[in-house]
Amino acid sequence: MPSPWRRRTFLHAAGGGALALGLTGTLTHPSNASEVLGSGGAFDTSGTFETASDAEFDALRAKWRDLILGSGFSPTAEPFRTILTSLGTTASGYAATMAPASGSLWPGRTWTDPEPDLDAESYAFSATMNDSYNRLRTMAEAYAQPGTGLTGDAGLRDAVLTGLDHLHSEIYNENTTRYGNWYNWQIGAPQALMDTCVLMYDHLSATQIADYCRAVDAFVPDSVFASYTGTSTGANRVDLCRGVILRGIVGKDTGKIALASQALAPVFPYVTSGDGFYDDGSFVQHRNVPYIGGYGAVLHDGVGRLLALLRGSSWEVKDAGTQLFLDTIEKAVAPFIYNGLMMDNVSSRGISRIGTNEHQRAHGLMATILLVGQGASPEENVRWRAMVKGWLQRDYHYPALKNPGLSLIRASLLQALQDDTSVKAAPEPVEHRLFHNMARATHRRRDWAASVSMASNRIAHYEFGNGEHARGYHTGAGWLSWWGSDFGLEQYSDAYWPTVDPYRLPGITASRKPLADGEGGNWGQPMPDAAWVGGTTDGEYAAIGQHLKGISSTMVAKKSWFCLDDSIVCLGAGITSVDGHAVETTVDNRALGATGAPVLTVDGEAQPVGQGWTATFDDAEWAHIAGQAGYVFPGGAKLSAVREERTGSWRDINTGGSPDPITRRYLTLFTDHGIDPTDGDYAYVLLPGASARTTAHRACDRGWLRILANSADQQGVRVQKLGLTAVNFWSAGTVDRLRVSAPASVLVREHRNGTATIVVSDPARQAASLDVVWNRRVSKVLSKPATVTAATTGSSLKLTFGDLTGQAGAPQKITVRLG
Repeated sequence: MPSPWRRRTFLHAAGGGALALGLTGTLTHPSNASEVLGSGGAFDTSGTFETASDAEFDALRAKWRDLILGSGFSPTAEPFRTILTSLGTTASGYAATMAPASGSLWPGRTWTDPEPDLDAESYAFSATMNDSYNRLRTMAEAYAQPGTGLTGDAGLRDAVLTGLDHLHSEIYNENTTRYGNWYNWQIGAPQALMDTCVLMYDHLSATQIADYCRAVDAFVPDSVFASYTGTSTGANRVDLCRGVILRGIVGKDTGKIALASQALAPVFPYVTSGDGFYDDGSFVQHRNVPYIGGYGAVLHDGVGRLLALLRGSSWEVKDAGTQLFLDTIEKAVAPFIYNGLMMDNVSSRGISRIGTNEHQRAHGLMATILLVGQGASPEENVRWRAMVKGWLQRDYHYPALKNPGLSLIRASLLQALQDDTSVKAAPEPVEHRLFHNMARATHRRRDWAASVSMASNRIAHYEFGNGEHARGYHTGAGWLSWWGSDFGLEQYSDAYWPTVDPYRLPGITASRKPLADGEGGNWGQPMPDAAWVGGTTDGEYAAIGQHLKGISSTMVAKKSWFCLDDSIVCLGAGITSVDGHAVETTVDNRALGATGAPVLTVDGEAQPVGQGWTATFDDAEWAHIAGQAGYVFPGGAKLSAVREERTGSWRDINTGGSPDPITRRYLTLFTDHGIDPTDGDYAYVLLPGASARTTAHRACDRGWLRILANSADQQGVRVQKLGLTAVNFWSAGTVDRLRVSAPASVLVREHRNGTATIVVSDPARQAASLDVVWNRRVSKVLSKPATVTAATTGSSLKLTFGDLTGQAGAPQKITVRLG
């Protein structure tokens, strides 16, 4: 590529020239920087001179290059050839259009804010500055990577260096007062700048290095690590540490590296409120938003890379809490990845971004798990590699190694695993995981998986910010998402969010009262005044409940999900509203793509497949969507169905999205509770993957399921075949053989070996004491937690619990011998 600038003359303290980077990408050590900073040493943040060898800084830079660029792959083999070609094309476009001018580096992309403050306009200007640094990093990667068509290109090199100088002189320097989004100044720009400095290190003068480091110091002062609060928690803390550690490596400042590596420590311990990981596997960011698919992924990637970078160095992170971090792979990350996708209900604003979907969000995390595994125990690493290989192999919709946006480091890690014949793919586990600290649950079977998304007085309905996720307001209203093992993996990945009716998400109960985009306000993160949200589980089956209070609505409901072996029983009661609008419960809302038209069968009769068709069935007993699922309505139900084509754009839900219209088909099943219902209810059973015949048979099997209660006071079921009784008590009372003295969730499993498991929780976190009576003969209590202060056996079992308010709604498990 011809250079748009004359070949630069670099200024060095010793008057030397920059050393060229060879086509192999081998880094040669420059002497000029150490001549200014002091040979083999640096000043730490207190001004005390510390000794550190140049070789160690060189090694850290080389290691970070590998962590940016990847290693051990052939640039002519796929998927690397395609990724590298794409990288080169993008970088070439950036270089060709770059035109340094006052207030911008690319035409039409100005960062100059005429009224610098914290409004949306200023956010956009600061984002342009950040984006400019990211473009330079992309160009530097294309220069340093083999196979891009620009490897070692002098013109591209000069363009990067010119861009760095321009940004520094114009905006990112110690004389600029920041405006707009703090993230762009403290995380986005420093990371991109320091990454670029590592890649272009041989071509930077000592003066340039000092200038760029001084800018980072100005915007990311040591004080950002003074306390673990505000914007310096969770994933943000890790990102801040990354920027400062790299600044220390580039500037040969041992004090900066030491400070930032030690500042990682607060990230590792589990938290009991606010941002971070909880002991149940929950991850929260922005104080009340479940975010393992967003900020949690960033945190994992950041910690994984930093641990790998510093391992074996003078600043290796040896905090005892790192094992807690390693444990989150299986406790917090894996439960939300299914067959190569990351469930959308823990990605918040990320689901509204064009060009991403739940599969792409999983790809990066899968590679991160492999990276983190290198520092885990051999046993953990073996398990994780088998787990990731299973996800790689089972994702038929969007396999990770087909993702052109995958970075080289991630692609190389995943390709190496795929090629490793010694690793046998692990199957999906059969388990239930309840995340009581973030109002989420996952239910996994061999052939399908499901997840419930709720809101409470601790967890937001949704998050709106930066113009993103404008219509996510009902994603916490009992959204029940599910996927099959070999079908349905595209359900939320084919332009679902810009085209779906946001008032009819699967499983939710919602008022049709129109809500404004971003209802609740920018970063409002509205929470309902509802405490009883959670449930209980024995690890295989579960009782989940939500006291639902609609966002900006008078609508209230009690919703329960009983998760079984091949189905989920869904109950609703106490549905009441005075909004002046209809209230609906959406049984399901299947995305059919652009042309899909699966047959809907209701009570054995196939319905029309034409778009625009609607119908209401007054007493439906079962329904079936071909290739998708069956639905059983115990006792019959008034069921409405609609086939429709919906058109929307990404701009509708995210100001950064495309305005281009997109049309997708939907088949929706719902129950209309009417305008301003009083004490409405519903009951249905979801059978993912079931055939029409299986669904019809289940509807005829009157003895399979017994609904014990479905009211605003209690909801419960008994499934004799499974030995299961489960009840959500919204208030004290008796249901079948169970009696409780206060609101609770109770699940009982009777086993064939003469034992039983009783699991109890206090989802509302309000029970100062609790008595649970099971009217079943019990001879002995085999195990119980410390929260059980007394247990009486005999003709019935009576369990007395002490104060449960400090248990955060966690299930308490007791095992007994029957008879």
